Amino acid sequence: MSGTEGLPDGEELKVEFGGFAYQYEGLIERFTRMYLKKDAGEMAARNRKVFEQFVDTRTCPACHGARLNPAALKSRIEGHNIAELSGLEVSALVDVLRGLKQPKSAPLIKALTGRLDALVEIGLGYLSLGRETATLSGGESQRVKMIRHLGNSLTDMLYILDEPSTGMHARDVERLNGLLKELRDKGNTVLVVEHDPDVIAVADHIVDIGPGAGTHGGEVVFEGSYTRLKKADTLTGRFLAQHLPIKTEVRQASGHLSVKKATRHNLKNVSVDIPTGVLTVVTGVAGSGKSTLINGVFLAQHPDAVVIDQARVTANVRSAPATYTGIMDDIRKAFAKANGVSASLFSFNSEGSCPNCSGLGVTYTDLAFMEGVTSTCEVCEGRRFKDEVLEYTLRGKTISGVLEMTAEDALAFFTEKKISAVLQAMNDVGLGYLTLGQPLSTVSGGEDQRLKLATELHKQGSVYVMDEPTTGLHLSDIGLLMGIIDRLVDAGNTVILIEHHLDVIRQADWLIDLGPEGGSGGGEVLFAGPPSDLKECKRSLTARYL
Repeated sequence: MSGTEGLPDGEELKVEFGGFAYQYEGLIERFTRMYLKKDAGEMAARNRKVFEQFVDTRTCPACHGARLNPAALKSRIEGHNIAELSGLEVSALVDVLRGLKQPKSAPLIKALTGRLDALVEIGLGYLSLGRETATLSGGESQRVKMIRHLGNSLTDMLYILDEPSTGMHARDVERLNGLLKELRDKGNTVLVVEHDPDVIAVADHIVDIGPGAGTHGGEVVFEGSYTRLKKADTLTGRFLAQHLPIKTEVRQASGHLSVKKATRHNLKNVSVDIPTGVLTVVTGVAGSGKSTLINGVFLAQHPDAVVIDQARVTANVRSAPATYTGIMDDIRKAFAKANGVSASLFSFNSEGSCPNCSGLGVTYTDLAFMEGVTSTCEVCEGRRFKDEVLEYTLRGKTISGVLEMTAEDALAFFTEKKISAVLQAMNDVGLGYLTLGQPLSTVSGGEDQRLKLATELHKQGSVYVMDEPTTGLHLSDIGLLMGIIDRLVDAGNTVILIEHHLDVIRQADWLIDLGPEGGSGGGEVLFAGPPSDLKECKRSLTARYL
């Protein structure tokens, strides 16, 4: 190496080694390329942790967060530049645009205010146009997509919406139904995958799949109108007419956890006590400040709480229920003990993996300008392991056969206490139909959340925070979920739910209702007390629908 003055940045620095010359990239240049020029939100969790150790994120001093150059920011319309307008809440932006006296732009302003009115109508008036899409929830993202399509003039289109009511208050579901009808009335076909009874009720035609989940489902058990479905002998039909009553005999708190003078985002100097040893449900319309209060302020003050949110649990392409819950190690040890061999043989990430697919069970073919193709491995036929590994058995089952078992079947198969305890928890949360080796990339958001819950059910004396745990749940599963939550509370835990589902709200020991609206129109605690008293709160939208 000739000289060291170029080491930090590596500009034009060549390194000769063993007769070969290499261009040395340099530490600063490499770090910049790998981290600073990438979106931190798209990094793997491990890389993001490294990144956060070395960087400090601040608002740009030149544009003050506007992301535009000085020439763009100097351009103004009646005193407003584009960054100022983009930073306004949609409900406020509509008023500003309607007040503009720009005859030449009148058609453009009319079209724009039409789109913005639709955002307000669907309950997203608290958003700003400059907000990063990565910060939107799943329900917010889906509603924004709907507004985008409502603005075009296309007809005879097929729209498929997967649980559009996710994250919506009952008031906003009513607005959603109006938009779905508007899409239909334009001459389009609208296909909705949904659990919310209020959305099911406005459908022209309903297809009910069942009778159960997983291997117990896969059949069309009903087709017809909502009126007929309510009379049908299907799981959905039976539960449509059932509603849990408002709890009148509530548990008594053992203490409380306080949040004092919270002002983050739209919270308006909020102080509230969250009781311990009971089930507390935090309610309010979308954007009212629920997540900010609990996920932002409360968790910052009480970081030891067990958080079960809607973030995906997938760690990598090899992740499966058996690996995520931690029972895969115990399964491998059971096979190793029964056969007198190394436990590493029974890992599809290690010694026993198929050499052709490296234990994935599938192979990927890159077709360059076309989308890649995934196909079952021709060597192991999707079983992930070498043939010699599959010669070893545990009570007549190979390791591949065990991974193909559902949690329900595996619970009957395994006698090992550690394994059966986790499998029992998976069945308790309604995931008995998942196979132990199913890739986590194929499970839904609701299944993700329940899988997290299954791994945490053994704890006692803890604070649990769950963000909309009913996401993706059938009406019959909500009663099952409430039974699990009741057991957690009865075991001495404190459970805090952020939730919109009315049946869950009715079963709370304590309610904290935020609002009255979203964004700047929210951020206040309207009510704190037992659910039976909420009806006295005249400002609460939740009270009207409860």
